[in-house]
Amino acid sequence: MVSTRLRRNKVRTSGQQGVPRRVGLLALALLLAGCRPDPASPRGAAERFLDAHYVAIDLSAALPLTTGLARAKVERERALVGGVAIDETTRKPQVWYRLLEERAAGDERVQLLYRGTLSPEGVERFHRRWLVTVRREPSGWIVSNFEELPD
Repeated sequence: MVSTRLRRNKVRTSGQQGVPRRVGLLALALLLAGCRPDPASPRGAAERFLDAHYVAIDLSAALPLTTGLARAKVERERALVGGVAIDETTRKPQVWYRLLEERAAGDERVQLLYRGTLSPEGVERFHRRWLVTVRREPSGWIVSNFEELPD
C-alpha cells in the first residue's frame, strides 16, 4: 500500500510496479537498436570493422570484414601481437567514435572519416581519426583499406 500526499491509500500488486519500467526499457532498447546503420550498407560495414578492430580489440573478428590492403594490415598486426593473449582479463581502453564525413568514390567505393576517442585506464584521453575505405563486392560491402590519422 502506498500513501499519497492527500493521504489516500493506493494498493498495487507486485506485478504492476515493474511494468512501466520494463516498457520504458524496451522502448529505449528499440530506439538504440534503430540508431545503428544497416550492416549491409557502406557505413555498417565500416562500423562493424571499427567495433571489432578498435573497440573489442579482436583482430580475428576484424579479419573477415576486410579485403586487399586492409586484410594485409590486419594480418601484419596479428603477427605483431601473436603471443599476446587479449581476453576478458585484459584491461582495454574505452573507445567510442563518430562519423565526421562520408564520401562516395564512384559507385563501388565509399570513404568514411571517423573521430575516435580512446580512454585508457590511468592515462589521459586522446583522439584519433580513422579513414575507412569500403568497396562493394558480390558478397556486399567490405573494408578495403583503413588509416589511422592524428587528430
